[in-house]
Amino acid sequence: MKRFLSLLLVFAVCLSAATAQSTIFIVRHAEKAGDGGNDPDLSDLGRARAETLANMLKDAGISAIYVTEFKRTQQTAAPLAKALGITVTTLPAKDNAALVAKLRASNGNALVVGHSDTIPDLIKALGISEPINIAENDYDNLFAVVLDEKPHLIRLHYR
Repeated sequence: MKRFLSLLLVFAVCLSAATAQSTIFIVRHAEKAGDGGNDPDLSDLGRARAETLANMLKDAGISAIYVTEFKRTQQTAAPLAKALGITVTTLPAKDNAALVAKLRASNGNALVVGHSDTIPDLIKALGISEPINIAENDYDNLFAVVLDEKPHLIRLHYR
């Protein structure tokens, strides 16, 4: 299964490179710890998922990483940022317009770590009309939006 997912990711990146367009990889933050109020850290399972994400995307040509002001998004992106030597850009979760503007202005591939309630609007703002629903306990979606004349979505799952 991991090999299949890796092949799909390589396909998305190659398609992006062939058309000189960007691919935006979008994930929800990994599993959060039960304590911590409004801004909890990742759980042990969440930290393991963040490492899995880093291993999956380390060769995807990521040149920018965007997170929100919450620790769980920052901790999800941290292993990949460290592996690639990329400084993470933090934007307010509520400022979807600023994030979309940065993504559209970018020439490279990017990772966005968001939330179950921000990802559907982001994907829609990037030109995808397919409705996206993310359940409260759903942490394994990996969305790849290939920005082209007509953007298209590849939806994967990772564990």
